[in-house]
Amino acid sequence: MLTYNELIGLRDKLANGEIQLEFAKALYWNDSKEEQRSWHTKDWKERRLEFLKDKCEICNSSETLTIQHQSHPRKYSDYLREITRGYTKEYIDTNQQISKSDFTDYVFKKYDYYAVPLCPNCNNKNPSLRVRKTPKYRCADCKHEFDEAIFRSANELISIFYENEDAYEVQDKCFVSKDKWKNKNNLSNIRYWQQRERAKNQDTEQIEKEAFLLHVNDCIKYLSFKDAITACRKCAFNFDIKKMELCPQCKQHYKGFQYPTCIACLPEENLKAALESIQFGKEWHEMHERLDID
Repeated sequence: MLTYNELIGLRDKLANGEIQLEFAKALYWNDSKEEQRSWHTKDWKERRLEFLKDKCEICNSSETLTIQHQSHPRKYSDYLREITRGYTKEYIDTNQQISKSDFTDYVFKKYDYYAVPLCPNCNNKNPSLRVRKTPKYRCADCKHEFDEAIFRSANELISIFYENEDAYEVQDKCFVSKDKWKNKNNLSNIRYWQQRERAKNQDTEQIEKEAFLLHVNDCIKYLSFKDAITACRKCAFNFDIKKMELCPQCKQHYKGFQYPTCIACLPEENLKAALESIQFGKEWHEMHERLDID
């Protein structure tokens, strides 16, 4: 695992074009072990000793002190999706519409089509399918009864889409991707994925480089302790696991991040309502346990 200074050097060399992206990725990931964490390294432990203060910066306790980060690095894959989304938007804004023939080829290559049944009298979608009565179908709109529904072909839907992409007929997610995910899409979704694929293929290396640099910058920030404080184990546990922090008013009780104070510090007019809500929640939970309700 690269040290803090080595990671800075890697970032600077990649940003300045001194090394290639694939080489930078190899240096960054090939030296990492899945079970290894940054705080296991000698570099971290040495810099940790220099950073830690004598007391918790939240409650002033001196028991079992640790480094508490206010933020954590985002995954490379998260940045890759975000950057790709931006390049896709730019591609959509600056390029002409995909031709109908190219779009049709893409649809048939990537998706299976499951046609929506239509009423032969009024073309309403999804007529009611009857199990016991005959005829087999009954249209909810025109009340027509029939045994055989009609269907639009994929080509017909694509033609309608190119005439009016907001048309009622093309809103159904009746195209299922042929990959392992089997995602359902309508034609508007499919066009976006085709545009996204083209944008990504056009700028693959630049997209990956930007995403990788953002991820590495996050890791450098984390290793630098820039957004970290010294905290006791109790405050760190409440912050990371319970999403709670010490009440700024009484400095005794913990509160959720979304609340200005703990319950004990609420104004008198709000305290009663809060306590009643807590009591109601406890009684509701006890009833569920008693009745064996999940």
